[in-house]
Amino acid sequence: MAKVSPRTLSGFMELLPDSQMKMERMMEVLRQSYGVYGFTPLDTPIIESAEVLLAKGGGETEKQIYRFSKGDSDLALRFDLTVPLAKYVAAHYGELTFPFRRYQIGKVYRGERAQRGRFREFYQADIDVIGDGKLDIINEAEIPAIIYNTFTKLGISKFKIKVNNRKLLNGFYAMNGMSEKAGDIMRTVDKLDKIGPEKVRQLLIDEVKMLPCKAENVLDFMAIQGSNAEVIAALERFKGMDATFDTGLEELKTVARYLSGFGVPEENFAIDLTIARGLDYYTGTVYETEMTEHPEIGSVCSGGRYDNLAEYYTDKQLPGVGISIGLTRLFYVLGEQGLLSHELITAPCDALVIPMTEDLGYAISAATALRQAGVRTQLYSEKKKFKAKMSYAGKLSIPFVVLVGEDEISEGLLSVKDMASGEQVKLSPAQAAEHIAAAVAKRNSGAVIKE
Repeated sequence: MAKVSPRTLSGFMELLPDSQMKMERMMEVLRQSYGVYGFTPLDTPIIESAEVLLAKGGGETEKQIYRFSKGDSDLALRFDLTVPLAKYVAAHYGELTFPFRRYQIGKVYRGERAQRGRFREFYQADIDVIGDGKLDIINEAEIPAIIYNTFTKLGISKFKIKVNNRKLLNGFYAMNGMSEKAGDIMRTVDKLDKIGPEKVRQLLIDEVKMLPCKAENVLDFMAIQGSNAEVIAALERFKGMDATFDTGLEELKTVARYLSGFGVPEENFAIDLTIARGLDYYTGTVYETEMTEHPEIGSVCSGGRYDNLAEYYTDKQLPGVGISIGLTRLFYVLGEQGLLSHELITAPCDALVIPMTEDLGYAISAATALRQAGVRTQLYSEKKKFKAKMSYAGKLSIPFVVLVGEDEISEGLLSVKDMASGEQVKLSPAQAAEHIAAAVAKRNSGAVIKE
């Protein structure tokens, strides 16, 4: 029988153990950070009925979705975590308590062209707060705090949470007679960072068919910058010209006002009028987060407020606010930039117990005692030479080796060798567990991302 060449499909990531441990650490930090704010974990099926997933689909979504048949069933792989959330909330509406706060870290699938940093299978890490009929603006004000806490715990300190409000934009376009072209304008203005104001101005004139004076008005509005207080003061000049604009301005002021109370330093937050996010999907506050020293990475966390999560599944009004981190892309780019820490323990265990006698009884008991004390422990039972056993520990970067020979058995002790320093001490099983746990906790206290 001919052998099949082992290969991984383009656009699908497989990590070696060391990298996988770092990815798991990032997920652990995300779970802890989201849990602190009262979000409950949620998992939804990877495979759904195509009819359910594509209820809001069409266009590019339908082109990118992985769709297949099994018997008479028309099925599809989920392409994000928001549509499955909408289905979940609509299906379990009577069993949920609102506001419903959930986080989800899971794989999604998009059949787009694979390229550097872009994958067909990738992890997203989402949080959403869903209201029943109404959802207070304070939830939108809390989102920057969750972003700040999460990225700080990951080890990133130099980042900026950029915030805008869609009502501001829609109100500005309405007061300038541009409402019908609002979507096209936002899509064009979204290119400001990539091609600059002059080219955007020309696109507004040539493709959006705007008068030059109108294009200048848009660019002047988008160019409003400064501290948060200065931007808000500049926006106050437009107050009273459009009701939607006024509502958006008050919401933006509310979000900015509560920043310090939520523990977000002003240097990590900026009102940015160029942020639009998702066009018509988002209806209020919108967010994008950028690593300030690595702008080439792009937005590492984005989201916003929406009026009706599950409108395609139920008549109930379910407003919400949420953010999403493209975890696989972020991990890939951080690794490529050399920003993943090498100091964290990525070994599969903290201690490797190596028996030095034929009778394994004491070694087994020692391994059991360490595990019961919470130390991740592996028992090496292969019949190999001592050098090979130590080499095994070295290749896996296992922090401690626990040697069990005749002397240790007769003394009721364990010889604990620190593989980094070479220091070796004899301790009781209880002392050994305490010694290893303390050292591992200290070494593992750093962040997964270094700057």
